[in-house]
Amino acid sequence: MNFEEWENAVPDTIKKDSLWKVTAYRKALFLRTLALSDQLYRAVGSISANIAEGYSRGTGKDRARFYEYALGSSRESRDWYFKSRHVLGEPVVNERLDVLSEIIRLLLTMSPDQRGHVLREERVAYEIDSEKGN
Repeated sequence: MNFEEWENAVPDTIKKDSLWKVTAYRKALFLRTLALSDQLYRAVGSISANIAEGYSRGTGKDRARFYEYALGSSRESRDWYFKSRHVLGEPVVNERLDVLSEIIRLLLTMSPDQRGHVLREERVAYEIDSEKGN
């Protein structure tokens, strides 16, 4: 089942929530598959759960914190999917890795947007006053 088929099968009670508009949440929810190891199952489940919890927080700082948890779970899930490629098969794993990479890119934007700044420190140009010797 690909993402589009799955998305069409999701009940309207879930789709009517404003959280459904968050692409990273929808894609993370799609990744959950019962036949996988417990570690992968929990890591993948944690992505959408953390996005949902963060989305419901009152401040940008709180939302960003949960989006960062979701980012960590996304990377963990990508790792577990790669490790399971011999069991799940290359086509399934490659599709899931693509979805996870998209979620990671989205979360790398969502978290700083909520914090109001980038995740990494930007370079600062320092000026030297030649008259004062500084």
